[in-house]
Amino acid sequence: MPRSDLTLALVGSGGDGVITMGDMIAQAGASEGLNVIKVEAYGPQIRGGESSTTVRVSGDEIFAQADFVDILVVFAWKDFARFKSEIMVAPNAIIFSEAKDETEVDGAELGAGPEATWIKVPFIELAKEAAGTTLAKNIVTLGLLSELFKLPQEPIRKAIINKFSKKTQEILDANLKGFAAGIDFAKNLETDLSDWQLEYTPGDAKLLMSGNEAAAVGAIHAGCRFFSGYPITPSSEVLHFLSHWMPVVGGSVVQTEDELAAIGGVLGASFAGVKAMTATSGPGLALMTEMLGLASMAELPAVIFDVQRGGPSTGLPTKSEQSDLWQALYGSHGDAPRVVLAPADVEDCFHTMVDAFNIAEEYQIPVIVLSDQNIAQRSETLSMLTLDHEVKDRVTPSAEELEDYARYKDTPTGVSPMTWPGIEGGQYQTNGLEHDEHGKPTSMFLVHEKMNAKRYRKLRPIRDEFHFIRQYGPDDADVGILCWGSSKGPVKEAVQRANARGEKVAAFVPQVLYPFPKHEFEEFLKGIKEFIVIELSYSAQFYKYLRTFLELPEGHTNIVKRSGGKNLTVHEVEEQIKKVLPRATTKREVLV
Repeated sequence: MPRSDLTLALVGSGGDGVITMGDMIAQAGASEGLNVIKVEAYGPQIRGGESSTTVRVSGDEIFAQADFVDILVVFAWKDFARFKSEIMVAPNAIIFSEAKDETEVDGAELGAGPEATWIKVPFIELAKEAAGTTLAKNIVTLGLLSELFKLPQEPIRKAIINKFSKKTQEILDANLKGFAAGIDFAKNLETDLSDWQLEYTPGDAKLLMSGNEAAAVGAIHAGCRFFSGYPITPSSEVLHFLSHWMPVVGGSVVQTEDELAAIGGVLGASFAGVKAMTATSGPGLALMTEMLGLASMAELPAVIFDVQRGGPSTGLPTKSEQSDLWQALYGSHGDAPRVVLAPADVEDCFHTMVDAFNIAEEYQIPVIVLSDQNIAQRSETLSMLTLDHEVKDRVTPSAEELEDYARYKDTPTGVSPMTWPGIEGGQYQTNGLEHDEHGKPTSMFLVHEKMNAKRYRKLRPIRDEFHFIRQYGPDDADVGILCWGSSKGPVKEAVQRANARGEKVAAFVPQVLYPFPKHEFEEFLKGIKEFIVIELSYSAQFYKYLRTFLELPEGHTNIVKRSGGKNLTVHEVEEQIKKVLPRATTKREVLV
């Protein structure tokens, strides 16, 4: 019978156009009001190399990429080799491959069972005959897939026209012929695949954005008007996006020679009175450590958007991991307070960025936003109506505060009146040295102790004001799960499935990692029989961070941690739930 949820994976080498195929399927689904999540994967090469894209299209609400692929298209099996551990097909999957490729493939290695359907397609030949070039084989494939599985065919055709309309009419016509050839081949296919067709009711069009794009839009919405950065995978799209749009809103973008210069530019712009940010990944954040200390000491608002990738060192540039946490929390010499936030999906990148600027400006403190490659470079559908968030602007000191102006005045909240060049009476001295209330350098212990206390005093009101938390599942859960960032999607789907089976499972996903919402979390733990911490960090950074200030249930805390490089799956979470649930329900029966 037809399906409401379908996942397709497309694999090829550079020039095969598999990313273009994924984009067009995703765009078509979004235009029809479907829910879409699209992810891409590449080799670590600077140019060329194999690539893949996986698109999940659903008429139902979805929160993560599917664990298993329903439909696999492979132009060359040699290119698929590097994705073996990442793309697992369903046992009954439909597998298309180039007819000329005679490579012997072990279906069991893919996850395919005896019930899988293998179909050879002359993609190259069809493209050459219909379009006059083998480069159109991706367009031929789009025609075939749209016809066989009832993907939104007309929107895909429009996407093709939109892509090639800027080229010559001959090129556009050739690609449309290729699309038609794929449709005709599908109509004449003898294999019955009607049970795999997508069934849905068209709805209002949705916005399709990546996490990096959503973060950049959030920054502009928050009033950011200066960006300085150095390109680094997987954050470079933020620089690309803002280099186009920042000048449109009257802002500036500077591509610096390195990450140290990038954050230096941010602090200079902030000192001058402009909301400013940079974007980087783990290696770049490491270079910014010294300047983070300066931001803390000078009490300058600054936003650092860190898109995590596998580490250490150059590590896995194109793969996701949650292993920058300790660096974000503690990376500095001395006591350098900062705030650490973690978006959990694409839409959340927008809101988290606005919160980051609001916190940075109100509390005059650096804020690190910890995204990761899984969120940053995946595309996801969302409603445009959700892209709205309250913005807080920098406050000019009052006339009374400017009398005998003390830039670093010790206040109950730790927040002092802040000026910028050009405000009469607001001149002050600042640098990286410890200083008194007027900014005069000092090395006296009593002043250092007093100013450290002042700077850290800001964290309590931040924790009280910004404690956005997601909770899923019943209040009287037997099993509780704690995760953060991109792990939220698979955990949420696993919790929903468990609840649908009548199992009492709940999840707690904080957006603010530091200062951590300790009191809300302790409330969540009450009544929990078995507790699971899930993270993509081999050294269990999140769990060990929690242990520094929390008492987790002794003997009943289960640690689920592994390296990145492969995204967390719903299946992995479900397996952990199955493992601990019997112990949790037994305890409940004994208590009753």
